[in-house]
Amino acid sequence: MHETNDVYEAKLDEAKQALNECQTSKGVDSCLKCSQLLGCPIRALYVRAVYESMSKGETGGFDF
Repeated sequence: MHETNDVYEAKLDEAKQALNECQTSKGVDSCLKCSQLLGCPIRALYVRAVYESMSKGETGGFDF
């Protein structure tokens, strides 16, 4: 894997871990079941990390 891809995958792994820990601490298995869904900074970071890992830092497209 290319070094740049590793950076995006590492950020995604970190964001996913934080999201899972948050869900566990709140006793939910989905952000949709959380009362703090809208405006949640942990979820926002996760969504951004997913997007960046798919686009590899480029705008306008995804590398599948």
